[in-house]
Amino acid sequence: MENDFDRIKRSILATYTREDIRLHHMNPVPLPSKEILEGLLDEVLALLYPGYFGSTVTDLPGMSEQVNRLVDAIHEKLEQQIYLSFRHFCQRSGSDCSHCEEAARESARIFLEKVPRLREFMHDDVESAYDGDPAAKSLDEIIFSYPGVYAVTVYRIAHELEVQQVPLLPRILTEVAHSRTGIDIHPGAKIGRHFFIDHGTGVVIGETTEIGERVRLYQGVTLGAVNFPRDAQGRLIRGQKRHPTVEDDCIIYASATVLGGETIVGRGSIIGSNVRLMESVPPGSKVMAEPTRHTITPRLHAEAKASSSKRK
Repeated sequence: MENDFDRIKRSILATYTREDIRLHHMNPVPLPSKEILEGLLDEVLALLYPGYFGSTVTDLPGMSEQVNRLVDAIHEKLEQQIYLSFRHFCQRSGSDCSHCEEAARESARIFLEKVPRLREFMHDDVESAYDGDPAAKSLDEIIFSYPGVYAVTVYRIAHELEVQQVPLLPRILTEVAHSRTGIDIHPGAKIGRHFFIDHGTGVVIGETTEIGERVRLYQGVTLGAVNFPRDAQGRLIRGQKRHPTVEDDCIIYASATVLGGETIVGRGSIIGSNVRLMESVPPGSKVMAEPTRHTITPRLHAEAKASSSKRK
């Protein structure tokens, strides 16, 4: 006689064969592994910031040994994860997978070639954090503890894979940073050098956002879309520019929202806290929200008024 747990198991299994529920992957070739990618990310961080992440480094020979070990390990793991990602999408589209191994090997090699450039970018970002935050005591403190620097570093890693049109992996990596920092940067965004996110919690940067150089954002800033256009069949139209452009030397303060693919924040502009901007502003603009009105009742007056009301 079937018990309750047998019935529960059978009902769960039945959902795996339904056409209207596509939440499972049954295939001899596995998908990329989020757990492996998290470990891989830690190794890439050790390559970008040796001595801060990964093993302690005491001298140049030790650094050379660590680089040799990390590059070999990263290439092997990254190649495998890229291969699984390429192959999965080939199989979904019915394409021939004969090129996937070679493409994955080349993609991993190209990524590693970009590491020196990434380190230059991150040096600029860390210095911008130090120059832009009077509370910062040292570059060490920033590298170790600033969530904005961590999130931007992971974004820059993921963006290099996005540029190569590697599926799945870039978004998985940026979502790891999102879960750890509360900062959501789509790997497709284009962000220039000397970029700094101060505090950072709640920042959202959409896929088609373009950000120039020496830009600073504060917590709660959203660079988002106004709407999502659809075709005649009601399907989302993808690939269009939906998010704003922020030119060089801009500052966007806490909880400001800038929306729309045609919206341009001109060079050197300042967007104040709580502004909601859906139109372009010329270079050098200062956009501030109307001040809110507050009603303040002194406590002693309020208590006396309440006591008087009770006596009546």
